[in-house]
Amino acid sequence: MSVDLEIEERRNRGVSGMFRALRHRNFLLFWSGAFLSNTGTWMQAVAQGWLVLELSKSPFWLGFDGFMGTAPGLLLTLAGGVFADLMDRRKLLIFTQIVAGLTALTLGILVATGVVSVWMILCLSFVTGCCLAIAGPSYMALVFDLVGREDLANAIALNSTQFQLARVLGPVFAGIGFKLFGLAGCFFANALSFVAVVAGLKMVRFNRPKRDDDIPVRSMKDKRAFIQDLVEGFHYVGHRPRVSMLLMISAVTSLFGTPYISMMPVFARDVFHLGATGLALLMGTAGAGALFGALFLAYLGDFRHKGWFVLGGDFAFAVCLICFSLSTRVAVSLVFLFLLGFGFVCSMAVTNTLLQKLVTDEMRGRVMSMFMLSFIGAMPIGNLIAGAASHRFGVPHTLATGGLIIAVFVVVVTLRSPKLRGL
Repeated sequence: MSVDLEIEERRNRGVSGMFRALRHRNFLLFWSGAFLSNTGTWMQAVAQGWLVLELSKSPFWLGFDGFMGTAPGLLLTLAGGVFADLMDRRKLLIFTQIVAGLTALTLGILVATGVVSVWMILCLSFVTGCCLAIAGPSYMALVFDLVGREDLANAIALNSTQFQLARVLGPVFAGIGFKLFGLAGCFFANALSFVAVVAGLKMVRFNRPKRDDDIPVRSMKDKRAFIQDLVEGFHYVGHRPRVSMLLMISAVTSLFGTPYISMMPVFARDVFHLGATGLALLMGTAGAGALFGALFLAYLGDFRHKGWFVLGGDFAFAVCLICFSLSTRVAVSLVFLFLLGFGFVCSMAVTNTLLQKLVTDEMRGRVMSMFMLSFIGAMPIGNLIAGAASHRFGVPHTLATGGLIIAVFVVVVTLRSPKLRGL
């Protein structure tokens, strides 16, 4: 390694290099707007979970609301990946954020006027889920457009940091909001937060990377473009075992692990008897662990042994999920929630980084859509299964079983995938 490269590598590590991707003006605008928007989204997530539980009195409807919010990912995420490679990603994000903001505003009005019912919440969750599914691949692929390959790992870590910081602050603001302006105010605050991300995207200016001259230019007007590009994406992933395995890890973790978020109101009300403010505490603690995980990754920079990080973080998440599910003491449960969030982010954020570095520029949008599908697409099925199982076997045992399945899966993958360990 030359002296210049060694100096640059040292500069990109540690505290001094933790925030280097924010030196890119476009990424700073994008990052700031997304942070404010995500804070509002987490406020709504806490308020909406409590609202559904109060209206329905059943964990099944909590799971079903989670299903409605993530089900569009099963069909629309792949389409979003094709759109991300064919369209202006910035304009697509602006449109979807406006629609999502209007759904939050509508829900706030329904709650404020006292006419809200569970079926209305489910319908609005579905619309918001459609926006997320279509925009998700563009959101991920746009990060590469804004910072390039050199600062990609740091940008992904910082993007995860803002999301997790919002995950901490959102529940805190929701807890304050419950007391100051009620549930409706949380939905209105979320609607207002979408203005921030739209404004940030409006100010972003960049040139997309040039395509290889050997690759034909595709157009949305081409009737065959969508199907052909979709098939090419599946063919591309199918011939890359490491990419396929990373997507499978994401899917299993989402299917059996993420339902804990939808079931959190049950722990707050029925297990720990903490009320709405206690729900904000539980959600915020998991978010705090995830935030520290994201900051830890930003501190490490472009480190080695990322494959081990993915596997180790996922295993830690599974073990902590089991321990949290079976714990009946608040203090102990908060510790496991913190560690659970830390392990989850260490695994998923590094998976994101590896996928973006393993794929070509022309396939990035489609592969990111498959990453979104493996994660968000598995969530509705997981939420539906968890809701039904919890109704019969109880929430703690259902989530603990999910954690056990993830732990066993990770051990098997670790033993049988040396190429993944070596990434």
